[in-house]
Amino acid sequence: MFQGVYVATATPFKEAGAKFDEAAYTAHVERLVAAGVHGLVPAGTTGESPNLSDDEKRVMFQICVSAAAGRAKVVAGVGTNSTAKSVQSAKLAAEASVDGVLVVNPYYNKPTPSGLVAHFRAVADVGMPVMIYNIPGRTAVNASPATIAEAAQHENIVAVKEASGTIGATVDIKQLAPDLDVLAGDDALFLTNLAVGGDGVVSVAANLAPALMVALWDAWQAGDAIEARRLNYRLWPLFRALFVETNPIPVKAGLHLQGHYQPDIRLPMTSATDATVAAIRKVLADPELL
Repeated sequence: MFQGVYVATATPFKEAGAKFDEAAYTAHVERLVAAGVHGLVPAGTTGESPNLSDDEKRVMFQICVSAAAGRAKVVAGVGTNSTAKSVQSAKLAAEASVDGVLVVNPYYNKPTPSGLVAHFRAVADVGMPVMIYNIPGRTAVNASPATIAEAAQHENIVAVKEASGTIGATVDIKQLAPDLDVLAGDDALFLTNLAVGGDGVVSVAANLAPALMVALWDAWQAGDAIEARRLNYRLWPLFRALFVETNPIPVKAGLHLQGHYQPDIRLPMTSATDATVAAIRKVLADPELL
């Protein structure tokens, strides 16, 4: 159900981070859809979801649905470390007519595997298609392939954004739950994920180079592994540069350099260092990334 290049959209702010910049965000998602991306993922990690109000998320979801206009799917980030709050957020997203919801491991609480399964299924009971978001580096808990497969026995759990950093997780999930769409949660594992049977990527880099990310997907789908590998090599410096500081600090610096966003960011995130800005500027000098 959810396959291809999905963009973990960064959130623009203005007035020193005090306000969500609706105009800049609308222009950004319209540009992404025009570049041919298969999906938009607002209010995820890259979107600074913990720092967004419910009203801001509601507007963000509506903007994405309007811009996508059926040309791309919208998977709204609704997960928190509270099951009740995540369910409430999923209902809010459903009101915006999104195509599905992204539900992260409950951070800080460190639930047991049975707690993870119950959490994901509670959100799935809202009736929306669910993409589990496994990112142990930010949540202090790992949803193992076995846990994900158990949760996916719920008919509404249809995909996983796998960001544990190991490609073996994709293989294990595909063997345990063959019908589950498995998208890489790390740009650097996009091509590798496809090679072992995965279904796409939820990408940070696609904020800056959407057409090239789609071209890599298209090459792989056409059976042209040589071209897919060439594009992966071309994108590799961008993949690396976007994580020299905590995401989304570098990608927001890149969007500012491209003229799309103001540099504003909300605490506890801080603006990119001069060294990071220089690294991003150097990478973006590649004309093929435009």
